[in-house]
Amino acid sequence: MAQPNQETIHDLLVRNIPRELVMGLEEAKLVGAQRAYAAARGMDDGHLPSVVGQLRHFHMNESFHRALTVGGASPSPLRGNQIVTGRAGIFTLARFNTKYGVWNSGRRSETRKQMSLANAAIEPLVQPGLFSGYVEPSQAVVFIVACFAGSLHSQPDTPVSIEIAVPDRHMQGWLFREPIDAFIKRYDQQPTAGQDDLAVPKLKKNIGKQQDKDGTGS
Repeated sequence: MAQPNQETIHDLLVRNIPRELVMGLEEAKLVGAQRAYAAARGMDDGHLPSVVGQLRHFHMNESFHRALTVGGASPSPLRGNQIVTGRAGIFTLARFNTKYGVWNSGRRSETRKQMSLANAAIEPLVQPGLFSGYVEPSQAVVFIVACFAGSLHSQPDTPVSIEIAVPDRHMQGWLFREPIDAFIKRYDQQPTAGQDDLAVPKLKKNIGKQQDKDGTGS
C-alpha cells in the first residue's frame, strides 16, 4: 500500500531551518574550537586534554550562541554549563562535542535526553510501520555535533567532522545524521513552494531555469 505522505526527516530540516543558519552554526563550531585550543596552549601536557575540553565547551557555546542570534534563532542565555538552545521552525537546535566515530558524549546529559523525547512525533518518518499514525509535529530536536579526534596529537584545533543529527526519542539512535557539507546540498535539491511559483512567469518569458581524556568536552 502506498504511504499517504512521503515526507522525510531531511525534508523537515530543510523546510524549517534556513541554509544560512546551518552554515553559520558550522562556522561557529570551527571558530569556537580554534579559540579554545589557542587559549589552552602552554598548559602542562598532564592536564591539557581536560583544559581543552572545558575551553571547548565555553568557547563553542559562545560562538554557537552568537550564530543563533545572528540567524534570528532566539538563543537561550549563556549560563555556566547549561545547554544553549535556539529555535528554527519546529526545531529546537542544540550542540555537543564527541569523539569521532563513537557518539557517547551526547547521551550523558539528562537535559539532552529530555529534549529528545519530542522526537517521538517524527519517528514514523523512518519507521514505515508507524507511518499511518504520523501527524506533522509542532516541535522536534536537532543537534549540531562536532566530532574530534581521540587525541590532541591529531588535529587538536578543529573537529574532524561537523554533523547535523536528529536523535530518536531515547537518544539511543539517530533518525537522521549527515555531515553538514553534504546536508547543505539538499537545499538545492528541494526548492521551496515560493521558488516554484516564481519560476512560472520566468518560463513564460522564456528566460530559462533557476539553484574527557581526549578533550572532547561537551
